[in-house]
Amino acid sequence: MTPHINASLGDFAKTVLMPGDPLRSKFIAENFLENAKLVNNVRGIQGYTGTYKGKEVSVMASGMGMPSIAIYSYELFSFFGVENIIRIGSAGALQENIKVRDIILGMGACTDSNFADQYTLPGTFAPIASYKLLKICEDVAKEEGARIHIGNLVSSDRFYSDTLGLTKEELSSSKWAKMGVLAVEMEAAALYMNAARLNKNALAICTVSDHIITGEATSSEERQSSFTEMIKIALETATKL
Repeated sequence: MTPHINASLGDFAKTVLMPGDPLRSKFIAENFLENAKLVNNVRGIQGYTGTYKGKEVSVMASGMGMPSIAIYSYELFSFFGVENIIRIGSAGALQENIKVRDIILGMGACTDSNFADQYTLPGTFAPIASYKLLKICEDVAKEEGARIHIGNLVSSDRFYSDTLGLTKEELSSSKWAKMGVLAVEMEAAALYMNAARLNKNALAICTVSDHIITGEATSSEERQSSFTEMIKIALETATKL
């Protein structure tokens, strides 16, 4: 038991899928896992363990933002025997060739956060995914015929910022986009840094829920329950670990 997870060693599988939304965690457990058991519900952050195609898999919400996913991923990695965490979330596209509902595999995660300051490194740390997870997931996604993009995400500490109100041209030439960053989200960098520090494996898989340039977006209800292609890719990846 930890301050944020009321469970015992062995309650979680070696691989945990981690959506941001607790309701998405519940949706996955009820619709994709067999014999799913609720193993954590502290602060409504629902965690379940069940099986998918005979493989034990857990799913637990992370909440929103780097501080939140940092707490839950650290505790899962450090105290509950978890080896792999696959974030399954949403992101806002920064490149015109990316479409809403496309899937992005985060090879790296830039950030405007100061999260890495705690490591007192003599330079700038580059948070990256586990190549093992990335390679397996890429192969699975191709088998599923998914439209995927692989590259850099940017994990932002802010959802609302002074970029609001910029024109399409200003957004398309923004500083992150001009460096080839594919999309913005709010969690991957902290997850990748925790995994690196603790010698574990992490990968962020994001469905594009909205487009920063075009303004196209999905509803909260769609984000909660309809990103099934991403969920299936994550689960199929888990079966191969």
